Amino acid sequence: MTEHDGTTLARAELGKGGPLVGVQGLGCMGMSEFYGDTDEAAARETLNAALAAGVTLFDTADVYGRGRNEEFLAPFVAAHRDEITLATKFAIERSDDPRHRGVRNDRPYVRRAVEDSLRRLGVDVIDLYYMHRRDPAVPLAESVGAMAELVREGKVRHLGLSEVTGAELREAHAVHPIAALQSEWSLFSRDVERSAVGAAAELGVAFVPYSPLGRGFLTGSFADASEELSQDDFRRSQPRFIGDNAKANAALLAPVRQIAGAHGASPAQIALAWVQQRALVHGLTVVPIPGTRKAVRVRENVAAAGITLSEAELALLEPIAAQVAGDRYPDMTFTSAAREA
Repeated sequence: MTEHDGTTLARAELGKGGPLVGVQGLGCMGMSEFYGDTDEAAARETLNAALAAGVTLFDTADVYGRGRNEEFLAPFVAAHRDEITLATKFAIERSDDPRHRGVRNDRPYVRRAVEDSLRRLGVDVIDLYYMHRRDPAVPLAESVGAMAELVREGKVRHLGLSEVTGAELREAHAVHPIAALQSEWSLFSRDVERSAVGAAAELGVAFVPYSPLGRGFLTGSFADASEELSQDDFRRSQPRFIGDNAKANAALLAPVRQIAGAHGASPAQIALAWVQQRALVHGLTVVPIPGTRKAVRVRENVAAAGITLSEAELALLEPIAAQVAGDRYPDMTFTSAAREA
Protein backbone atom coordinates (compact mmCIF):
# COMPACT_ATOMS: atom_id res chain seq x y z
CA MET A 1 0.00 0.00 0.00
CA THR A 2 1.31 3.48 -0.81
CA GLU A 3 1.11 6.13 1.87
CA HIS A 4 -1.82 7.91 0.25
CA ASP A 5 -4.31 5.18 -0.66
CA GLY A 6 -5.77 4.23 2.73
CA THR A 7 -9.48 3.56 2.89
CA THR A 8 -10.33 4.35 6.50
CA LEU A 9 -9.52 6.90 9.16
CA ALA A 10 -8.17 7.02 12.69
CA ARG A 11 -10.37 8.69 15.31
CA ALA A 12 -10.00 11.91 17.25
CA GLU A 13 -11.89 13.34 20.22
CA LEU A 14 -13.74 16.63 19.76
CA GLY A 15 -12.94 18.40 23.01
CA LYS A 16 -12.51 16.86 26.43
CA GLY A 17 -15.18 14.20 26.72
CA GLY A 18 -16.54 15.01 23.27
CA PRO A 19 -17.49 12.58 20.51
CA LEU A 20 -14.92 10.42 18.74
CA VAL A 21 -14.91 11.16 15.04
CA GLY A 22 -12.80 10.32 12.02
CA VAL A 23 -9.77 12.61 11.77
CA GLN A 24 -11.28 14.12 8.63
CA GLY A 25 -14.87 15.26 8.28
CA LEU A 26 -17.01 16.35 5.34
CA GLY A 27 -18.22 19.89 4.71
CA CYS A 28 -21.61 19.65 3.02
CA MET A 29 -22.22 23.32 2.15
CA GLY A 30 -21.51 22.97 -1.58
CA MET A 31 -24.09 20.24 -1.99
CA SER A 32 -26.85 22.85 -1.84
CA GLU A 33 -25.40 26.22 -2.83
CA PHE A 34 -22.42 28.45 -3.55
CA TYR A 35 -20.54 26.30 -6.10
CA GLY A 36 -22.94 26.15 -9.01
CA ASP A 37 -25.38 23.40 -9.95
CA THR A 38 -25.34 20.19 -7.93
CA ASP A 39 -26.05 16.64 -9.08
CA GLU A 40 -28.10 15.46 -6.11
CA ALA A 41 -27.58 11.76 -6.85
CA ALA A 42 -23.80 12.26 -7.01
CA ALA A 43 -23.89 14.25 -3.76
CA ARG A 44 -25.74 11.42 -2.01
CA GLU A 45 -23.19 8.96 -3.34
CA THR A 46 -20.50 11.19 -1.86
CA LEU A 47 -22.12 11.08 1.58
CA ASN A 48 -22.15 7.29 1.49
CA ALA A 49 -18.58 7.11 0.18
CA ALA A 50 -17.41 9.37 3.00
CA LEU A 51 -19.03 7.20 5.66
CA ALA A 52 -17.58 4.05 4.08
CA ALA A 53 -14.11 5.64 4.20
CA GLY A 54 -14.34 6.40 7.91
CA VAL A 55 -15.68 9.96 7.84
CA THR A 56 -18.16 10.37 10.68
CA LEU A 57 -18.35 14.16 11.18
CA PHE A 58 -20.81 15.72 8.73
CA ASP A 59 -21.00 19.50 8.77
CA THR A 60 -23.85 21.77 7.67
CA ALA A 61 -25.49 25.06 8.71
CA ASP A 62 -28.93 26.63 8.64
CA VAL A 63 -27.66 29.29 6.22
CA TYR A 64 -26.55 26.83 3.52
CA GLY A 65 -29.24 26.99 0.90
CA ARG A 66 -31.39 28.81 3.47
CA GLY A 67 -32.15 25.51 5.19
CA ARG A 68 -32.08 23.29 2.13
CA ASN A 69 -28.76 21.70 3.04
CA GLU A 70 -30.10 20.52 6.38
CA GLU A 71 -33.16 19.13 4.61
CA PHE A 72 -30.94 17.45 2.01
CA LEU A 73 -28.95 15.71 4.76
CA ALA A 74 -32.00 14.54 6.70
CA PRO A 75 -32.51 11.17 4.89
CA PHE A 76 -28.81 10.32 5.21
CA VAL A 77 -28.86 11.25 8.89
CA ALA A 78 -31.95 9.12 9.49
CA ALA A 79 -30.35 6.11 7.81
CA HIS A 80 -27.08 6.40 9.76
CA ARG A 81 -27.96 8.26 12.95
CA ASP A 82 -25.91 6.06 15.28
CA GLU A 83 -22.85 6.07 13.01
CA ILE A 84 -22.34 9.79 12.50
CA THR A 85 -21.68 13.00 14.40
CA LEU A 86 -23.98 15.70 13.07
CA ALA A 87 -22.84 19.32 13.23
CA THR A 88 -24.84 22.38 12.26
CA LYS A 89 -24.65 26.11 12.93
CA PHE A 90 -26.70 29.22 13.56
CA ALA A 91 -26.06 32.99 13.54
CA ILE A 92 -25.96 34.09 9.88
CA GLU A 93 -29.31 35.59 8.94
CA ARG A 94 -30.42 35.90 5.33
CA SER A 95 -33.37 37.54 3.64
CA ASP A 96 -34.94 37.60 0.18
CA ASP A 97 -32.22 40.06 -0.78
CA PRO A 98 -29.35 37.76 -1.89
CA ARG A 99 -26.82 40.41 -0.88
CA HIS A 100 -28.05 40.58 2.71
CA ARG A 101 -26.10 38.84 5.46
CA GLY A 102 -26.86 39.64 9.07
CA VAL A 103 -25.46 38.11 12.25
CA ARG A 104 -27.69 37.25 15.22
CA ASN A 105 -26.40 35.89 18.52
CA ASP A 106 -29.20 36.98 20.88
CA ARG A 107 -30.95 34.41 23.06
CA PRO A 108 -34.38 34.47 21.31
CA TYR A 109 -32.71 33.93 17.94
CA VAL A 110 -30.60 31.03 19.26
CA ARG A 111 -33.68 29.27 20.59
CA ARG A 112 -35.66 29.79 17.40
CA ALA A 113 -32.77 28.71 15.20
CA VAL A 114 -32.20 25.40 16.97
CA GLU A 115 -35.87 24.44 16.70
CA ASP A 116 -35.82 25.14 12.98
CA SER A 117 -32.64 23.08 12.49
CA LEU A 118 -33.98 20.15 14.52
CA ARG A 119 -37.12 20.14 12.35
CA ARG A 120 -35.25 20.34 9.04
CA LEU A 121 -32.74 17.66 10.03
CA GLY A 122 -35.45 15.39 11.41
CA VAL A 123 -33.63 14.75 14.70
CA ASP A 124 -34.30 15.21 18.41
CA VAL A 125 -30.76 16.28 19.25
CA ILE A 126 -27.86 17.91 17.41
CA ASP A 127 -24.46 16.44 18.24
CA LEU A 128 -22.42 19.62 17.75
CA TYR A 129 -24.01 23.07 17.56
CA TYR A 130 -21.87 25.99 16.43
CA MET A 131 -22.29 29.73 16.67
CA HIS A 132 -21.38 30.43 13.05
CA ARG A 133 -20.27 34.06 13.46
CA ARG A 134 -19.84 36.42 16.41
CA ASP A 135 -21.81 39.63 16.84
CA PRO A 136 -19.59 41.66 19.20
CA ALA A 137 -22.63 43.69 20.27
CA VAL A 138 -24.08 40.63 22.03
CA PRO A 139 -22.23 39.47 25.15
CA LEU A 140 -20.82 35.97 24.89
CA ALA A 141 -22.42 35.24 28.23
CA GLU A 142 -25.83 35.68 26.56
CA SER A 143 -25.20 33.72 23.37
CA VAL A 144 -23.16 30.88 24.86
CA GLY A 145 -25.45 30.88 27.88
CA ALA A 146 -28.42 30.32 25.56
CA MET A 147 -26.53 27.51 23.83
CA ALA A 148 -25.77 25.95 27.22
CA GLU A 149 -29.50 25.92 27.96
CA LEU A 150 -29.96 23.77 24.86
CA VAL A 151 -27.45 21.25 26.23
CA ARG A 152 -29.28 21.10 29.56
CA GLU A 153 -32.58 20.60 27.72
CA GLY A 154 -31.16 17.71 25.67
CA LYS A 155 -31.52 19.46 22.29
CA VAL A 156 -27.76 19.76 21.75
CA ARG A 157 -24.92 17.53 22.97
CA HIS A 158 -21.82 19.68 22.46
CA LEU A 159 -21.09 23.31 21.65
CA GLY A 160 -18.83 24.87 19.05
CA LEU A 161 -17.79 28.32 17.88
CA SER A 162 -16.62 29.62 14.51
CA GLU A 163 -14.38 32.55 13.63
CA VAL A 164 -13.59 33.68 17.19
CA THR A 165 -10.34 34.98 18.63
CA GLY A 166 -8.37 33.25 21.34
CA ALA A 167 -9.68 35.68 23.96
CA GLU A 168 -13.28 35.09 22.84
CA LEU A 169 -12.77 31.33 22.97
CA ARG A 170 -11.49 31.55 26.55
CA GLU A 171 -14.41 33.74 27.57
CA ALA A 172 -16.95 31.40 26.00
CA HIS A 173 -15.31 28.28 27.45
CA ALA A 174 -15.70 29.78 30.92
CA VAL A 175 -19.47 29.96 30.36
CA HIS A 176 -19.77 26.39 29.04
CA PRO A 177 -17.18 23.91 27.73
CA ILE A 178 -16.55 24.33 24.01
CA ALA A 179 -15.84 21.11 22.12
CA ALA A 180 -14.70 22.51 18.79
CA LEU A 181 -13.58 25.70 17.11
CA GLN A 182 -14.29 25.89 13.38
CA SER A 183 -12.39 28.54 11.43
CA GLU A 184 -10.58 28.81 8.13
CA TRP A 185 -7.11 27.29 8.29
CA SER A 186 -4.99 26.26 5.30
CA LEU A 187 -1.74 26.86 3.49
CA PHE A 188 -3.34 30.10 2.26
CA SER A 189 -5.03 31.19 5.52
CA ARG A 190 -3.14 31.13 8.81
CA ASP A 191 -4.48 34.14 10.74
CA VAL A 192 -5.98 31.72 13.30
CA GLU A 193 -2.44 31.00 14.46
CA ARG A 194 -2.27 34.49 16.01
CA SER A 195 -4.32 33.49 19.06
CA ALA A 196 -7.15 31.02 18.40
CA VAL A 197 -4.97 27.96 17.79
CA GLY A 198 -2.99 28.47 20.97
CA ALA A 199 -6.12 29.03 23.05
CA ALA A 200 -7.75 25.90 21.64
CA ALA A 201 -4.69 23.81 22.47
CA GLU A 202 -4.56 25.25 25.98
CA LEU A 203 -8.25 24.54 26.65
CA GLY A 204 -8.39 21.11 25.00
CA VAL A 205 -10.73 22.37 22.29
CA ALA A 206 -10.54 20.54 18.97
CA PHE A 207 -9.94 22.62 15.84
CA VAL A 208 -12.09 22.00 12.77
CA PRO A 209 -10.54 23.82 9.79
CA TYR A 210 -12.99 24.82 7.11
CA SER A 211 -11.81 25.48 3.54
CA PRO A 212 -8.55 23.55 4.14
CA LEU A 213 -8.21 23.37 0.34
CA GLY A 214 -8.60 27.11 -0.13
CA ARG A 215 -12.08 26.65 -1.64
CA GLY A 216 -10.53 24.43 -4.30
CA PHE A 217 -7.80 26.87 -5.34
CA LEU A 218 -5.08 24.84 -3.61
CA THR A 219 -6.04 21.82 -5.69
CA GLY A 220 -5.28 23.65 -8.94
CA SER A 221 -8.79 22.97 -10.21
CA PHE A 222 -9.14 26.59 -11.36
CA ALA A 223 -6.78 29.53 -11.83
CA ASP A 224 -9.16 32.51 -12.11
CA ALA A 225 -12.69 32.25 -10.74
CA SER A 226 -14.05 35.08 -12.88
CA GLU A 227 -12.95 33.36 -16.08
CA GLU A 228 -13.47 29.68 -15.31
CA LEU A 229 -16.35 29.28 -12.85
CA SER A 230 -20.11 29.60 -13.38
CA GLN A 231 -21.95 32.84 -12.76
CA ASP A 232 -23.58 31.48 -9.58
CA ASP A 233 -20.28 30.33 -8.02
CA PHE A 234 -19.56 32.53 -4.99
CA ARG A 235 -15.80 32.27 -5.53
CA ARG A 236 -16.19 34.81 -8.33
CA SER A 237 -16.59 37.41 -5.57
CA GLN A 238 -13.63 36.27 -3.46
CA PRO A 239 -10.65 38.65 -3.80
CA ARG A 240 -8.02 35.90 -3.78
CA PHE A 241 -9.41 34.09 -6.77
CA ILE A 242 -9.82 36.80 -9.38
CA GLY A 243 -7.66 39.04 -11.57
CA ASP A 244 -4.10 39.89 -10.58
CA ASN A 245 -4.55 38.29 -7.15
CA ALA A 246 -5.43 34.97 -8.74
CA LYS A 247 -2.41 35.09 -11.02
CA ALA A 248 -0.07 35.88 -8.12
CA ASN A 249 -1.58 33.18 -5.92
CA ALA A 250 -1.47 30.51 -8.64
CA ALA A 251 2.29 30.98 -8.78
CA LEU A 252 2.50 30.09 -5.07
CA LEU A 253 1.30 26.56 -5.79
CA ALA A 254 4.57 25.44 -7.40
CA PRO A 255 6.02 23.85 -4.21
CA VAL A 256 2.67 22.15 -3.50
CA ARG A 257 2.77 20.51 -6.93
CA GLN A 258 6.45 19.62 -6.49
CA ILE A 259 5.84 17.87 -3.18
CA ALA A 260 2.72 16.15 -4.54
CA GLY A 261 4.80 14.70 -7.37
CA ALA A 262 7.39 13.36 -4.94
CA HIS A 263 4.69 11.55 -2.96
CA GLY A 264 2.69 10.33 -5.95
CA ALA A 265 -0.16 12.34 -4.45
CA SER A 266 -2.42 15.21 -5.49
CA PRO A 267 -1.99 18.85 -4.45
CA ALA A 268 -5.18 18.50 -2.41
CA GLN A 269 -3.67 15.67 -0.40
CA ILE A 270 -0.55 17.70 0.34
CA ALA A 271 -2.64 20.66 1.50
CA LEU A 272 -4.63 18.42 3.83
CA ALA A 273 -1.52 16.67 5.14
CA TRP A 274 -0.04 20.10 5.92
CA VAL A 275 -3.06 21.03 8.08
CA GLN A 276 -2.79 17.78 10.01
CA GLN A 277 0.92 18.23 10.68
CA ARG A 278 0.66 21.93 11.44
CA ALA A 279 -1.78 21.10 14.21
CA LEU A 280 0.71 18.66 15.74
CA VAL A 281 3.19 21.53 16.12
CA HIS A 282 0.65 23.20 18.41
CA GLY A 283 -0.33 20.04 20.28
CA LEU A 284 -3.81 20.38 18.87
CA THR A 285 -6.51 17.90 17.85
CA VAL A 286 -7.57 18.79 14.32
CA VAL A 287 -10.40 17.49 12.10
CA PRO A 288 -10.45 19.33 8.75
CA ILE A 289 -13.72 19.33 6.82
CA PRO A 290 -12.92 19.64 3.10
CA GLY A 291 -16.05 19.94 1.03
CA THR A 292 -16.71 18.00 -2.14
CA ARG A 293 -19.66 16.72 -4.15
CA LYS A 294 -17.80 13.81 -5.74
CA ALA A 295 -17.17 10.39 -4.22
CA VAL A 296 -13.79 10.07 -5.95
CA ARG A 297 -12.64 13.31 -4.32
CA VAL A 298 -13.77 12.34 -0.84
CA ARG A 299 -11.78 9.12 -1.11
CA GLU A 300 -8.77 11.10 -2.32
CA ASN A 301 -9.10 13.54 0.57
CA VAL A 302 -9.39 10.80 3.18
CA ALA A 303 -6.20 9.19 1.88
CA ALA A 304 -4.29 12.38 2.76
CA ALA A 305 -4.40 11.31 6.41
CA GLY A 306 -1.73 8.73 5.54
CA ILE A 307 0.80 11.23 4.17
CA THR A 308 3.70 12.49 6.28
CA LEU A 309 5.60 15.53 5.06
CA SER A 310 9.31 15.86 5.79
CA GLU A 311 10.82 18.84 7.60
CA ALA A 312 12.30 19.98 4.29
CA GLU A 313 8.89 19.81 2.62
CA LEU A 314 7.25 21.70 5.45
CA ALA A 315 9.93 24.37 5.11
CA LEU A 316 9.10 24.75 1.41
CA LEU A 317 5.45 25.30 2.25
CA GLU A 318 6.02 27.61 5.21
CA PRO A 319 6.25 30.97 3.32
CA ILE A 320 3.11 30.54 1.22
CA ALA A 321 0.49 32.15 3.49
CA ALA A 322 2.52 35.30 4.02
CA GLN A 323 2.66 35.84 0.25
CA VAL A 324 -1.04 35.36 -0.55
CA ALA A 325 -2.64 38.31 -2.32
CA GLY A 326 -6.14 39.40 -1.31
CA ASP A 327 -8.44 38.85 1.65
CA ARG A 328 -10.36 35.62 2.08
CA TYR A 329 -13.72 37.48 1.94
CA PRO A 330 -14.70 40.75 0.27
CA ASP A 331 -16.03 41.83 3.68
CA MET A 332 -13.89 40.63 6.59
CA THR A 333 -16.06 42.34 9.23
CA PHE A 334 -17.37 39.20 10.91
CA THR A 335 -14.14 37.20 10.88
CA SER A 336 -11.89 36.73 13.88
CA ALA A 337 -9.08 38.44 11.94
CA ALA A 338 -11.05 41.70 11.92
CA ARG A 339 -11.28 41.69 15.73
CA GLU A 340 -7.54 41.06 16.10
CA ALA A 341 -6.39 43.71 13.61
